[in-house]
Amino acid sequence: MLVDMHLHALPHSTDSFITLAQIVAQARSRGLDAVCLTDHDSIGGWEAAAAYSREVGFPIFLGVEYFSLQGDITAWGIGSIPDGRVEAQAFIDQVNAAGGFCCACHPFRNNNRGLAAHLGQVTGLHGVEVFNGSTSPEANQTALDWCRELGLQPIGASDAHVPEQVGKYATWLPEWVDTTADFVSLLRTRPVRPAVWNGSGYEVADPCGRALAAFPS
Repeated sequence: MLVDMHLHALPHSTDSFITLAQIVAQARSRGLDAVCLTDHDSIGGWEAAAAYSREVGFPIFLGVEYFSLQGDITAWGIGSIPDGRVEAQAFIDQVNAAGGFCCACHPFRNNNRGLAAHLGQVTGLHGVEVFNGSTSPEANQTALDWCRELGLQPIGASDAHVPEQVGKYATWLPEWVDTTADFVSLLRTRPVRPAVWNGSGYEVADPCGRALAAFPS
């Protein structure tokens, strides 16, 4: 199963230029099996996304991109987010207390929004975005190196804010799931791999970043 794990939609991500309908249409055209909605510091789109997912028969897993005091963290399996910014460790603890899954997104992007070296200081984080579609190859490589060192789940995601970016990177899951709860459970218990759109399909990478297989679109 292939999932784009980091996407922003109007109206709850004000820097986005795409609707949920455009996200799903582009995801389907590229052969993705599901997407995640991870708006900036907002879960306000969850109800509408869940309804749209049922309407069109396409899984949309409900998450959030939360800007902690040390940097951005994507999370799933939580029912609320803090009012205002809190320490990364406090947010990670909240996610774990809820049985959720959290990931350092674009940790080494040069916009002062990644965890960067704080990756080595927090505990309880589950994954690292090693392929982020809005981040330089060099910063993604650094994230991959840290992910290997820490033994965390390697995540691929587009971080799309425009239609053509949807599905640039994705995450391969070893089995099919169609609810956010099952998605979280799988992420917490089974190895996943990042995947790259190559123009006609997806190449899934092993933990060392080498292409293993191509998935036709």
